[in-house]
Amino acid sequence: MKTCMASHTTPACCGTSKAAELLQLSVGTVQSLVDKNILHAWVTQGGHRRITLESIQNYQLQQQKLPALERLMNDRLRVMVVDDDPVTRHLLQNTCLAAHPHIDCCAIASAIEALLHLPVFKPHIMFLDLLMPQVDGWALVKQVQQKENFAQMQIITLSALSQEALQERGGPPPGTHFIQKPVDLGWLKGYLLGLLAPQAWA
Repeated sequence: MKTCMASHTTPACCGTSKAAELLQLSVGTVQSLVDKNILHAWVTQGGHRRITLESIQNYQLQQQKLPALERLMNDRLRVMVVDDDPVTRHLLQNTCLAAHPHIDCCAIASAIEALLHLPVFKPHIMFLDLLMPQVDGWALVKQVQQKENFAQMQIITLSALSQEALQERGGPPPGTHFIQKPVDLGWLKGYLLGLLAPQAWA
């Protein structure tokens, strides 16, 4: 980042707060993008940071080309674990939280609680046990897929059922990814880090 005097050759620019407003990001995130030279900026002789409008527009275009999930994850990756077994539930939650400081993870014990937390927590990814009392994973998936606000959320279903027993129940819910229990925690960490890798702050 350079220090220079304004002149007729200075490109169109704005301050950090205005850039944050234009990009719908926090001021801290914008500052991080400047530090990483993703947004081009300089400091005036008066000590004010100026960010070029061209680099802001370029960043917006790059974000629009990314898959919807990646655009949602500019600040933090939110993960919801839904499993009635407390040991599995907290093991998955702890693994998610330990994988990266920019991951938030909530652990829910039932499908009904999950439906109540969805509009508040707004997860990007849900790890969902299929076999749960009262409302099972299949029913929860149907409920979630009917909500337009969560059309882009990735659902990864989990079960200790054998492939044969799973198929007898109709197989994993359509539109979800299936993982056999017990979940490989090394895989889980790698999966989450893989999602975070394209982000500007990774």
